[in-house]
Amino acid sequence: MSYTKTLLVLLACFASLNTLFSQSDFEGLGETSFAVNSDINNNYKVNFAVRSRYYLYQEDNFNFKNRQLDFVHFSTLNLDYNHSVSLGVQYRIRESIDGGSNELRLTQQFNYTKKREAIRFGHRVRFEQRILEDLTILRSRYRFALDFPLNGEKLDIGETYIVGSIEALLSNSKYEKPEIDHRTTAHIGWLVSKSLKLQFGMEYRFEAFNLNTEQKLFLLTSGILKI
Repeated sequence: MSYTKTLLVLLACFASLNTLFSQSDFEGLGETSFAVNSDINNNYKVNFAVRSRYYLYQEDNFNFKNRQLDFVHFSTLNLDYNHSVSLGVQYRIRESIDGGSNELRLTQQFNYTKKREAIRFGHRVRFEQRILEDLTILRSRYRFALDFPLNGEKLDIGETYIVGSIEALLSNSKYEKPEIDHRTTAHIGWLVSKSLKLQFGMEYRFEAFNLNTEQKLFLLTSGILKI
């Protein structure tokens, strides 16, 4: 399948989902992140990231308002060329920013990637324990992703690339009904140097669409530094 056809399929899926749930509540947010990746050896790598999330559109008005600040760490062990497992910990600060609950999140992850010519496919499964002030949420996630350079089969310095993904999420807690979410994400990235990538993109979320759907559009900006 050509790059153009792949992109058209993703856009078609996005448009059909948007039409299906077009009557739900809507919010627009932004998220800016900076991550540092380091290979400790051939089989083990670590990731540290800081993310800031903020409202851009809420209650039918454009308005900038900070929402939360996240500190994230992942340790990843490569089982072989295509398979890896990861453990992660995240701390979210909300109470002092917008009055929401702070959160401690523990994550266990399995990742499988496969490359065919220039396109790399990825399957990711995550299990999360979200520990908030008043409750603990157990969340399962599955993501299918693909990425490819826009020029040729290999990404060279100064060139751009595309990353797209779809993800399904199931949340369970003792005092609330199970919640199903869906996320569609698309990024365009730029390999600035051997160690630095910049990415810009959008993510559309349908949250709790089995209960009372909320729609959220995220504008995403990120920097990824490899040391």
